[in-house]
Amino acid sequence: MARYTGPEYKKARRVGFSISETGKEIARRPYGPGQHGNARKGKPSNYGIQLKEKQKVRFMYGLNERQFHKTFNEAAKMNGIHGVNFLRLLESRLDNLAYRLGFATTRRGARQLVNHGHVTVNGKKGDIPSYRVKPGDVIGLKDAAKEMKVVKESLEKVNKRVEFVSYDENKLEGTYVRFPERNELNADINESMIVEFYNR
Repeated sequence: MARYTGPEYKKARRVGFSISETGKEIARRPYGPGQHGNARKGKPSNYGIQLKEKQKVRFMYGLNERQFHKTFNEAAKMNGIHGVNFLRLLESRLDNLAYRLGFATTRRGARQLVNHGHVTVNGKKGDIPSYRVKPGDVIGLKDAAKEMKVVKESLEKVNKRVEFVSYDENKLEGTYVRFPERNELNADINESMIVEFYNR
């Protein structure tokens, strides 16, 4: 299945969830897209609720179904709570951490930065968005990327970063300090529903 490259607002309205985690997509029209988006009624089935929860997270991190399911299976092999481990693996992706550090205003933008070879991991070029960053790894930018207008504007917009990354303003690089705790991640996600969806 090819990756979705259409409007994110449409996807956000479909699942009733802010994919960018800013709330902008559903602020004005908090109902499904299309002519009858505001008229859809009826109680969703258990399957429908689980599917919606899965799609929320998949759209948020920008993965296709195959990548998403593969990561879910990897989380099952780890010690601890399956759903929380799954979210931690998604947060450990290079494109997501580039976004968390503020190198781009969206995960989609961060993915593009990584794909084009502008991001480094421990001083070496990292051009694979799905690369699994380990706690202690340092994520930076190539010298040319530090001068890019889009990167500068993105860094200027950052008000606060998540606790599980540290950032050096002078070097324009950050460290993935540790795996995130569940309370540091989006509270509107019910990861247990995703576990139920795949284990049904």
